Parts: sequence; structure tokens; C-alpha cells
Amino acid sequence: MAYQLHYWPTIQGRGEFVRLALEAAGAEYVDVARQSPAKGVGEAALRHSLQDPKNPRASFAPPFLVDGEVVVGQTAAVLLYLGSRLGLAGAGEVDGLWTHQLQLTIADAVAEAHDTHHPISVDAYYDDQRAAALERAKAFREERMPKFLGWFEQILQRNPAGDLHLVGSALTYADLSLFQLVAGLRYAFPKATARVLADTPLVAKLHGNVSRRERVHAYLQSPRRIAFNEEGIFRHYPELDG
Repeated sequence: MAYQLHYWPTIQGRGEFVRLALEAAGAEYVDVARQSPAKGVGEAALRHSLQDPKNPRASFAPPFLVDGEVVVGQTAAVLLYLGSRLGLAGAGEVDGLWTHQLQLTIADAVAEAHDTHHPISVDAYYDDQRAAALERAKAFREERMPKFLGWFEQILQRNPAGDLHLVGSALTYADLSLFQLVAGLRYAFPKATARVLADTPLVAKLHGNVSRRERVHAYLQSPRRIAFNEEGIFRHYPELDG
């Protein structure tokens, strides 16, 4: 039975971290909200799942994954569930837990990147909080982005199995998610990210290696990969790049 991924149909967002894992593993899945409403799916099906009063364990927000009777929400939890099933969580419990910790740190970085353009309220327009966004983005570019990517550089350097992967000697969902984080930062802050990646060559190398993996490359070139845009987490406002 195919996995069912529920996420907004017009943005990469947090759902993209799950898509990348499914695509890299060659797993069969249905991107529910991107399917035809005529087939009983589409965005309406996603909203129904979120708002169904009979659902005792409704997710707060997408993404969430349906696997038979199992429903898992929150990106890191979805990947924790999928990791061992897709062979993307390292070898054994300790590697699996470490992979999950890395994913949670990536989630922190993603949240901070989002808050550069919505530093006051997610319900207010960017133009209504532009002054605060300029200040928040400056701190993110100069302090937080180097700290996050610098830490991942150290993790790659310290990996006993070599510096090609974050965990062990094989691809994990943490590698895929770090790829996506870098891709998003390069879109949102091209100048600032180039400066940071110059100081974190192993992170840059991992990003390139992941993009060249056969299944990942095929996905990135396909219409299934939604382009970055100014409705998602990573948004390019030139004035925030600095």
C-alpha cells in the first residue's frame, strides 16, 4: 500500500523534507493534495482530515503521513517513523536516535529562516513587518546561519565513518534534509549563503553529492519538485540578503 503524504499543493515547505526521503528511497506514495478532487482527494481531502471532529488524533498542521491505520504528523516525527522503514536512519537504535536529533536541529534552522520574513506574526503580511524583518534577517545572516551550518560542518568532520554523510557511511534522511536546508537558504539568501558555504566546504559538498544521487536528481528535474516561491518557508526578498 502506498504512503499518503498530506501537504499543501503549491509549496515545498516542510512537506518537502518528507518528499525527499520518499523519493530517495523509491517508495510508493501519493501526494494527496496534489491529486484531482474528482478522485476524492486533493486539498479538500487534506483540510477534511485536519478538521474532522471525529478524528481524536488530528494533526495541528501538515505535513502528516498516513500509512494504513497509522497517522503521523510533524516533519521530524514523520521522518523518524519512515527512517528505518526506508533504510534512511543509519544502523541500529543509536544511529536512529542521532539521525532524529540532527533532524530536530535542522527544524530549528528552518523555523529561524522562516521567521526572517515573518518576525512578528505569521498572520501579518511581510510588508507590515518589513522593518523588523530587516533586523531579524541581519542577525540570521551574520550569526545564526553560520552557527547552524558551522555545527553541521563539525559533525561531518567528526563522523568516524568519513565526512560524506552526517551519520555512518550511508545516506540518511538527515543528509537529505540538510540538502534541502541549504537549497532553501541558497534561494532565500544567495549572497549570504555563498559566504557561509565558503567556510563550510563539507556542507557544500554534501549538498552537491545529494543532488547528484540518481533518484534525487530525477526528482529534482521532474514536475513533482515544486519550485521555490514567495509563499513557502524560504522566500527571496533581496533586501533581506544583505
